Amino acid sequence: MILIRRSLLILLLICLGCVAQSAPPDVARKIERQVRSFYTIPADVKVTVGAVTPSTDVPGYDAVTVNIDGGEGKRKDYKFLLSKDRATLLRVTKFDLNKDPFAELMSKIDVAGRPSRGAKSAKVVVINFDDFECPFCSRMHQTLFPEIFKEYGDRVTFIYKDDPLFEIHPWAIHAAVDANCLAAQNTDAYWDFADYIHTNKGEVDTEKTPAARFAAIDKITLLQGQKHNLDAAKLQSCVKAQKEDAVRASMKEADDLGVNGTPALFINGQKLDGAVPISEVRAALDAALKDAGQPVPQHEQSAATPASR
Repeated sequence: MILIRRSLLILLLICLGCVAQSAPPDVARKIERQVRSFYTIPADVKVTVGAVTPSTDVPGYDAVTVNIDGGEGKRKDYKFLLSKDRATLLRVTKFDLNKDPFAELMSKIDVAGRPSRGAKSAKVVVINFDDFECPFCSRMHQTLFPEIFKEYGDRVTFIYKDDPLFEIHPWAIHAAVDANCLAAQNTDAYWDFADYIHTNKGEVDTEKTPAARFAAIDKITLLQGQKHNLDAAKLQSCVKAQKEDAVRASMKEADDLGVNGTPALFINGQKLDGAVPISEVRAALDAALKDAGQPVPQHEQSAATPASR
């Protein structure tokens, strides 16, 4: 019985060896050099060529995985096709036409509890990953509100998510936390804060010390609380606590979605990077409305806004 089990194990290992084989060193070296050259991968990033297996998609080719490891958890596998004669390497992107990539992307964005502006339960949703200290975000915000909002507010839902680039914007996380403290009590207070900061961020920037900038943000926040008759004690406690968990979670979500700068808009899944011209925002909104079977608003002629990314 033991001999039979050992024989079966040996047979299984032989079969696995037929299915997956390590790339010969010379072939692995050629693959690595091609990948490094084409994708301009720095020398300190590790590139590992994996096992070669028969391709189930393209006859005459084998499949090989290349792992690119930039350290600090930045590892990713890339699939390639390798010709049987080991002379050609292909990178093929496979699309599943039975899936809607825009809908799948939107399903990955958590908007639970986020304040919204515009139409309720609209078939077109605009999600903006925002940074209160970012000058291009201010430009985009002022494009969306009031210009775009006037045209689309009755048929589109607008939602903001936090993605403060704290490495270059040191007070952005603090502002995002304060904004969420307002949102926890009143949606209008959140949007009034966003409108004010994006229009008057110079009031914060002109303060000479980080502590003074934080104090300026808190002052603006508390004034919004008074304006909207919020629970002052609750708001002050939230502002003082400066709990960043929700903001950090939103930042991670942005990273997972491939957002590498702000503003980043997702209009029913279509991504717009940077403070794009208003004409580009309109075009994306119109296309989303048409796809959703909704009427498109009439547009008045306006001067083109230069693109800034």
